[in-house]
Amino acid sequence: MKIDRLIGILSILLQNEKVTAPFLAEKFEVSRRTINRDIEDLCKAGIPVMTTQGVNGGISIMSGYKVDKTLLTGSEMQAILAGLRSLDSVSGNNYYAQLMEKLKTGASDDIGTNNSMLIDLASWYKGPLSHKIGVIQDAIAMKRHISFTYYGPKGESRRKIEPYYLVFQWSSWYVWGWCTDREDFRLFKLNRMDQLMALENRFPGREVPPPDLSDKKIFPAEIKVKALFDKDVKWRLIEEYGVYCFTEQPDGKLLFEWDFTYGDSILSWFLSFGDKALVLEPEDIRRKLAETAEAIVKKYKRK
Repeated sequence: MKIDRLIGILSILLQNEKVTAPFLAEKFEVSRRTINRDIEDLCKAGIPVMTTQGVNGGISIMSGYKVDKTLLTGSEMQAILAGLRSLDSVSGNNYYAQLMEKLKTGASDDIGTNNSMLIDLASWYKGPLSHKIGVIQDAIAMKRHISFTYYGPKGESRRKIEPYYLVFQWSSWYVWGWCTDREDFRLFKLNRMDQLMALENRFPGREVPPPDLSDKKIFPAEIKVKALFDKDVKWRLIEEYGVYCFTEQPDGKLLFEWDFTYGDSILSWFLSFGDKALVLEPEDIRRKLAETAEAIVKKYKRK
C-alpha cells in the first residue's frame, strides 16, 4: 500500500544521512520511477526532501529537520506499533510486521522490547475473515465492485456493492459501501458474508459520507425493557451493559432497565439466561418469551 511505503521511506530518511533511489527501490520492491514519485509526494506534503546528483549524491532530508533521528517520541512509536500489531492479527501475511521492523530501525532500544499492549482483532473465523479483509482491501484500492451472499434477520440475499471503508466496531468487522440493490449506503458484517468475490468491472466512485457508527443510528433504542435477574448473573450484566444497568433490590435481585433495538435480539438474549431472568415489561415481550418457552418444552417432550 502506498501510504505504508511513504511512511517506510520517511522512517529510513529520518534515520540515515543519505540514501539512494536504487536502495529504496530494492528495499520496497518497486521501480526507481515509483520511488521518484513517492519523493515528490513527500515534498508536496511539506517534508523538505532533497536530492543531489553525482558520485556522492542521493536523497536526504534537509539539515535541521531531524530531531533525535525521529519525529516520534517513544510513547508515540509504541502507539503506532500496537496498532500495526493489531492489523497483523487479521492480515493473511506478515506485511505489517515487516513495516514494524522498518519503523523500529534506529529507534530507542525499548521500542522493540516494551510490547505491553497486545490487540487481536480477529474473530473465531480467523482464516475466512483474513481472506475477506484482503479481498475487500484490494477491491477498495482498485475501485472494484464486490459481490457476496449476505445472511441477515430477514433471510439471505445476493448483494453487490461499491466498497469504501473497512470498519472494526462492536467487536466485529464491517464493510461500508454503496449497495446497488438498495441504491443507498449500507453497513455489512463480514461474518455474515459468504461466497465473497471482487468483480472485474470498476466503479467511478462517488461522494462518500463517513458511516455514522453511533449506537442510536445503528441500534436505535425502540423498546424499553424492565426485568429482574438473579444476583449470580451480576457479572454478565456488568460485562455486557455496565455497572449502572441495574439496581440491587432488598432481596438481592437485580432490577435491570435498558432500551433495546428490536424484539428478536431481546428474546434470544433473555433466553440465554434460562430461569435466572424474569421480564416485567413490556407485556408483548413477556408473552413472546412464554410462547417460545412453551414451544421448547413441547419439542423436548416429544417421543
